[in-house]
Amino acid sequence: MNGNEKERKSLTMDATTENLYQALGFVDEQLEQMECSPAVQMRIDLVVEELFVNVAHYAYAPETGSVTISIETEGDSKAVVISMEDSGVPYDPLAKEDPDVTLAAQDRQIGGLGIFMIKKNVDDIHYERKDGKNILTFKKFI
Repeated sequence: MNGNEKERKSLTMDATTENLYQALGFVDEQLEQMECSPAVQMRIDLVVEELFVNVAHYAYAPETGSVTISIETEGDSKAVVISMEDSGVPYDPLAKEDPDVTLAAQDRQIGGLGIFMIKKNVDDIHYERKDGKNILTFKKFI
């Protein structure tokens, strides 16, 4: 692949916690082909796990729907772009204010820590609602 070609691979599955390891396996397989370091792979896995579990628990509750994970690489670029797409209830997890992590745990409001952690482990992240789908996309330099 030359420096200008993009490669994109996708996997669609039921958004259930039982499928988390299938999702992580798909992501890890792509990262290993890119010769991603174990430390960066661990950070990406953490982000994918948090996002996937959120979709599994909340996007379609109490029903089950599907989630599509897409991984895109750009030629010789040392970055990976991963998107998670679902047709669940509209929800932008990035719209919530970051928690005040300087407060003691008992003084903080519940929720938001997972998304805060995600933001700290990626180089770029954005959300869009398009064609009835939630699409959360992040970029990580490897």
